[in-house]
Amino acid sequence: MSIEITMPRLSDTMERGTIIKWNVKEGDAVSAGDNVADIETDKATMEMQVYDDGHVARIVVPEGETVDVGTVIAIVAEDGEDLDDIAASAPTRTDGSDEPDPSDEPAAAPRQAPPPADGDGRVKATSVARRLAEEHEIDVSTLQGSGPGGRIVKRDVLRAVEAGNETAAAVPPAARAAVPATPIPTTPVVETTAIEAAQALRPGTVPLTGIRQTIARRLVEAKATIPHYQVTVTFAMDSLLSLRTTLNDQLVEQGVKLSVNDFLVRACALAIHQHPEFNASWGGDHLEIHGDVNIGLAIALPPARGGGLVVATVRQADSKSLRAISHESKRLAEKARTRGLTLDEMADSTFTISNLGMFGVEHFTAIINPPNSAILAVGAALQKPVVRDGELTIGWEMAATLSLDHRIIDGASAARYLATLKQLIENPATLLV
Repeated sequence: MSIEITMPRLSDTMERGTIIKWNVKEGDAVSAGDNVADIETDKATMEMQVYDDGHVARIVVPEGETVDVGTVIAIVAEDGEDLDDIAASAPTRTDGSDEPDPSDEPAAAPRQAPPPADGDGRVKATSVARRLAEEHEIDVSTLQGSGPGGRIVKRDVLRAVEAGNETAAAVPPAARAAVPATPIPTTPVVETTAIEAAQALRPGTVPLTGIRQTIARRLVEAKATIPHYQVTVTFAMDSLLSLRTTLNDQLVEQGVKLSVNDFLVRACALAIHQHPEFNASWGGDHLEIHGDVNIGLAIALPPARGGGLVVATVRQADSKSLRAISHESKRLAEKARTRGLTLDEMADSTFTISNLGMFGVEHFTAIINPPNSAILAVGAALQKPVVRDGELTIGWEMAATLSLDHRIIDGASAARYLATLKQLIENPATLLV
């Protein structure tokens, strides 16, 4: 018999999930263990597997839709079953990918009741439907929703667009030509200023993804409950940049390109060995000292994935080579921005690095990522006039600001850690052994 695939509970706090991407289409064969969809939870984007063999008979919930845990999202037919029969008996799709049939529901049919609203009074509509309605200048409150609970979905907007096109096409060209044109007064062409362009922006609201809501909540909790303070130091970067260039020239044929951030990950991890309080978490009446040095990397997500930041974990960074750190960092960053990280890939960091230097930012402060005791905010390496050995010359310098939990690390400890970090970065050959 057919198998119902439901929205799984992928985390202990998950109540709803969003289908970011289907990795299969109707009719595809699937085997137990196949990754069939990417699901966004309140914490991460995770892969959803199937546990039976068969063929996808029906995709019930389309990409971009958010549904409750336990909701049927797809139907899989076992071998030998008729896909068409199973698809016909499956719940109705809500993505509108099937061509709308005017005979099913007249496009101009009057609404029997106003569309349902969320708790804040906004009309219930999917984010895809809202974006499509904006593009075609359609007021979603005038539509009748056909999705779960009366929610307005993509196909409702498409029907309204088609109805508008049919109305325009119903007017014969000759009749349109017979309408006398209203004279348009001639007005001088005025250049649009930057202020006028800004005033032309369309107001609206952008619904938050589950991940973005979790990020916001955790940042507020971190800032409100952790007594932050900051310490800034400047590193001479001439030796490190020179070594990086030499190594990259030698590794180019192997497809390896080390970044400044790779050196920073290695240096921060090695410095933690000499200052174990930086590998600790606040336990209320005790400090929890961790055994593994796991460095978290703050990664900016693109707007298509809801924006915001996630922290990926490079595990046991103190025992990894620069090459291994580089490979792992690139893999995690690419996966975060495209498919999303798993909970395991974001868990257990003990110290975090946030690098905005790649965007040209010279100096900033960062909010601690609980349960870490510190986060290093890294600025850009800049070429400037500097004093070296009592003489004025041109050199490379980079500022970095350490935000610390004062319950765990006092100012003197912070200064000693930064002194060790400075020694490692300004003598980068020590990072190779």
